[in-house]
Amino acid sequence: MRIVVTGATGNVGTRVVEALGADERVTEIVGLARRLPSWAPPKTRWVAADILTADLERHFSGAAAVIHLAWLIQPARDERTTHAVNVDGSRRVFAAAAKAGVGALVHASSVGAYSPGPKDRTTDESWPTEGIPTSFYSRHKAEAERALDEVEVGNPRLRVVRLRPGVIGQREAGTQIRRLFAGPFLPTALVRPDLVPVVPDVPGLRIQVVHARDVAEAYRLAALTDSARGAYNVATEPVLDPDSLAAALGARKVPVPARALRAAASLSYRARLQPTPPGWLDLGLGVPIMSTARIRSELGWRPAHSATDVLLELMAGMRESAGRPTPPLDPATSGPLRLRELATGIGRRNP
Repeated sequence: MRIVVTGATGNVGTRVVEALGADERVTEIVGLARRLPSWAPPKTRWVAADILTADLERHFSGAAAVIHLAWLIQPARDERTTHAVNVDGSRRVFAAAAKAGVGALVHASSVGAYSPGPKDRTTDESWPTEGIPTSFYSRHKAEAERALDEVEVGNPRLRVVRLRPGVIGQREAGTQIRRLFAGPFLPTALVRPDLVPVVPDVPGLRIQVVHARDVAEAYRLAALTDSARGAYNVATEPVLDPDSLAAALGARKVPVPARALRAAASLSYRARLQPTPPGWLDLGLGVPIMSTARIRSELGWRPAHSATDVLLELMAGMRESAGRPTPPLDPATSGPLRLRELATGIGRRNP
């Protein structure tokens, strides 16, 4: 069986390729990427393809499943570019998968697709997915889900699955995540638990995460399980809140109003000190806590890593400038002295 993966060289894509390669039912993996990697995993054939311009139907023809992971987080200051890839590109992938007659289409949605919801209880996959209005990432995830709805209704023979994971981390994504969210001015040597003295105690600060290996297993199950359809939440435990963060880091909690934290995020973003707009904070404080009961009961998914494991491993990866031999994850992408990052205008152009 042949599986096509878009965005196969990123944080999630590399682990999905590995998970599929270890499954004896998979005979070939076609990894689509704008920039080809030097990495050569088993069963994998790389194809240079931009989802905005490539003949996707040709690449998808004969595939048992298409796993769509291609997505832009940067350049945050150029929404025309991010919307073109995230929404228009996703529409092209969905349409091509339907026209090519693939068996299954598995889309990388997100907790970010959800509308504001409760933080004191879990919600299932029926919670509305209209997004958080002030977050471009959330708006794009919600819009992509509406496009997927249209394809699903119009193509009843196509098995459509959408995974909604929490924040995804791993050691090997340390450099990429630092580059995308913190920017070039963060001294990575300081990213140590013993050097984090305080944790902001912000009302509503409750975040769900998942390890890249565990979410890759969810994608493998979604692609290869004939009964898998619809939406599945994907996250591990515990939920990271000020109490669990303080315990994991050996820090103390300090009450901080959400408005003050947002003002600081906005000011540093406008000053081009970091590339993350304040909408990301709105997203983190707004989305609900997800129940993962469905994916556990229907697909038998079980995470091997705790949320604390993910946090500490990611911090270690940032501190060590960890990566992998693919363009999105390669530490060399930052350039010497992070000069390539600086040349992007801190979120104005794609790194």
